[in-house]
Amino acid sequence: MKIVADYDRCEGHGLCAEQAPAVFDLDDEGDLVHHFEGQELPGDLEAEGQRAVDSCPVAALRTA
Repeated sequence: MKIVADYDRCEGHGLCAEQAPAVFDLDDEGDLVHHFEGQELPGDLEAEGQRAVDSCPVAALRTA
Protein backbone atom coordinates (compact mmCIF):
# COMPACT_ATOMS: atom_id res chain seq x y z
CA MET A 1 0.00 0.00 0.00
CA LYS A 2 1.20 3.49 -0.84
CA ILE A 3 -0.09 6.65 0.79
CA VAL A 4 -0.17 9.81 -1.30
CA ALA A 5 -0.10 13.16 0.47
CA ASP A 6 -1.60 16.35 -0.95
CA TYR A 7 0.76 18.85 0.68
CA ASP A 8 -1.23 21.84 -0.57
CA ARG A 9 -4.35 20.53 1.15
CA CYS A 10 -2.61 19.60 4.43
CA GLU A 11 -3.32 22.05 7.26
CA GLY A 12 -0.88 20.52 9.77
CA HIS A 13 -3.42 19.15 12.25
CA GLY A 14 -1.00 16.31 13.06
CA LEU A 15 -3.59 13.58 13.48
CA CYS A 16 -1.75 11.43 10.95
CA ALA A 17 1.45 11.72 12.97
CA GLU A 18 -0.44 10.68 16.10
CA GLN A 19 -1.93 7.64 14.34
CA ALA A 20 1.22 6.62 12.43
CA PRO A 21 4.34 8.20 13.93
CA ALA A 22 6.63 5.88 11.96
CA VAL A 23 5.04 7.09 8.71
CA PHE A 24 4.26 10.77 9.30
CA ASP A 25 5.69 13.66 11.27
CA LEU A 26 5.39 17.43 11.32
CA ASP A 27 8.54 19.51 10.98
CA ASP A 28 9.35 22.57 13.08
CA GLU A 29 7.20 24.74 10.79
CA GLY A 30 4.23 22.38 11.10
CA ASP A 31 4.64 20.99 7.58
CA LEU A 32 3.93 17.33 6.86
CA VAL A 33 6.85 14.93 6.55
CA HIS A 34 5.95 11.63 4.84
CA HIS A 35 8.73 9.14 5.58
CA PHE A 36 7.62 6.76 2.81
CA GLU A 37 6.80 9.26 0.05
CA GLY A 38 6.55 7.39 -3.26
CA GLN A 39 7.23 4.04 -1.59
CA GLU A 40 5.20 1.07 -0.46
CA LEU A 41 4.61 1.00 3.28
CA PRO A 42 6.13 -1.99 5.03
CA GLY A 43 3.41 -4.53 5.83
CA ASP A 44 3.67 -3.97 9.57
CA LEU A 45 2.83 -0.26 9.10
CA GLU A 46 -0.18 -0.65 6.81
CA ALA A 47 -2.81 -0.71 9.57
CA GLU A 48 -1.54 2.44 11.25
CA GLY A 49 -1.05 4.06 7.84
CA GLN A 50 -4.70 3.41 7.04
CA ARG A 51 -5.74 4.86 10.41
CA ALA A 52 -3.76 7.99 9.55
CA VAL A 53 -5.51 8.31 6.18
CA ASP A 54 -8.88 7.84 7.85
CA SER A 55 -8.11 10.42 10.55
CA CYS A 56 -7.17 13.32 8.25
CA PRO A 57 -9.87 15.99 8.68
CA VAL A 58 -9.12 17.64 5.32
CA ALA A 59 -8.62 14.46 3.23
CA ALA A 60 -5.03 15.35 2.42
CA LEU A 61 -4.05 11.67 2.45
CA ARG A 62 -5.20 8.84 0.21
CA THR A 63 -4.13 5.30 -0.51
CA ALA A 64 -2.86 4.32 -3.93
